[in-house]
Amino acid sequence: MTTQFDMFSGEGEGIVQRPVRRAPARRLPPGALSEDDMVEHLIETGCYRILKRLEPRPIASIVRPDYPLRGVIVDTETTGLNHRKDEIIEIGAIAVSYDQQGNVEDVTGIYGGLQQPTTPIPADITRLTGITDEMVAGKMIDIQALRALIDPADLVIAHNAGFDRPFWGVFSPVFSGKAWACSNSEIDWSARGFEGTKLGYLVGQAGYFHDGHRAVDDCFALIEVLTQEKVGFGTAFAELYLASQRSRVRISLPKTVPST
Repeated sequence: MTTQFDMFSGEGEGIVQRPVRRAPARRLPPGALSEDDMVEHLIETGCYRILKRLEPRPIASIVRPDYPLRGVIVDTETTGLNHRKDEIIEIGAIAVSYDQQGNVEDVTGIYGGLQQPTTPIPADITRLTGITDEMVAGKMIDIQALRALIDPADLVIAHNAGFDRPFWGVFSPVFSGKAWACSNSEIDWSARGFEGTKLGYLVGQAGYFHDGHRAVDDCFALIEVLTQEKVGFGTAFAELYLASQRSRVRISLPKTVPST
């Protein structure tokens, strides 16, 4: 069963996918190179590097039984960095199916939602995300729709789980008890030839560009980066899945109380 929910709708609710805006294709004169030929020619010169617009994956109509595991890639936009005082203003979640070897197969569901905070969105956050007070006015994240994706998940993935997870702990118990993985810190991006770990940089070096700092768009971007395969390494998702299987224990030592 697949799930797709309204993303950033205006009036009313529906099950729609936000269209990708593209410039109209230009007609080339007779005898001219096609766009693919032009791209290939520029790359072969060694003087150019071509980035391709990242296209969202379609939602699968049938979930294949040989990919029995479920993962959810999440991204959160907030009014600031402090989960104790700042608030979530947008959530994106994309469910995927994968197997025991960490091979991702299909997108099985999408949720994107906006939330009106209790205070105005700071100007620097609007500049970064493009999210305005008018966009979030009267909006609330649909917890039940989100739960439909999260409940079946074997693994929750965020590119900076240390940031996203505390905000979720304050916002809702929907992720309570779920295993988390951080695609920023639990993948050896350097060994894969990347010189940084920020999502925008990973996307660019992978050969794509996208509309960053919107939750669902960033989730789709992370899927493409995670599923690219490097010879001798496999996919980054497989590496992340293996890392998530290792047991971790956090030990907190009591603070020393000074003698009186």
